[in-house]
Amino acid sequence: MPARSVAVELAGAVYFATASPVWGGGRAFYDPLARGRVLARAHLVTVEQFSDIAAQEMYRAPGADVDLTEVLARGRAALGDGRYETLVRVGSVDGLPLLTFTAPWRLGEVAPHPPSTSYVRCLATGLLATRAWDAETVAAYVAGCSGASGRWSVDAVRDLLEASRFEEPLPGA
Repeated sequence: MPARSVAVELAGAVYFATASPVWGGGRAFYDPLARGRVLARAHLVTVEQFSDIAAQEMYRAPGADVDLTEVLARGRAALGDGRYETLVRVGSVDGLPLLTFTAPWRLGEVAPHPPSTSYVRCLATGLLATRAWDAETVAAYVAGCSGASGRWSVDAVRDLLEASRFEEPLPGA
C-alpha cells in the first residue's frame, strides 16, 4: 500500500480509449498538453512499487526497477510505444516528483472508447475517497471526460457513487 495518498489537480485532460481486457471497456489515459483540469489521486510509493505497478500496466514481467533518470530530468520518457509506456513528470508534491504513465498518443489521436461500469465506479470512488471533492463534482468530472461523455451522465456516475457507499471498497479506492 502507498505510504500516503493525496488529492491533486493537474493541467491537461483524462480521456478513455482502447479496450481493456481486464475492465471490459475504455482505459483512462492522461494528455498533459490538452486543455483542461484533471482531478487525480497521488500515491506516495517507492521506486520498487512504482516499477511493479508500471510492469503490471505494461503487461511486462515484474522485478526490474524502471529507470527514472530521463523522466526526472526531461519530464517525459518513452519506455515503448504502447499504452501506459510513456512516463510523464507532472509536477511535485511536498518536494517529491509526481509521476504517471500514459500512452504516447494525444487526446483526439485515438478513437474514444467508453469505460465500463466497474472502471467508472473504481475511478470515481477513488477520487471521492480523497474528500477533496464532493460526489457532484466527481460525477461531473468523470462524465465529462472524452470517451465517457455521451455514454455516462452525471446522474449515472452519481448513482454509482451512492451505491458504492453500501458495498465493500475496491482495492486502491
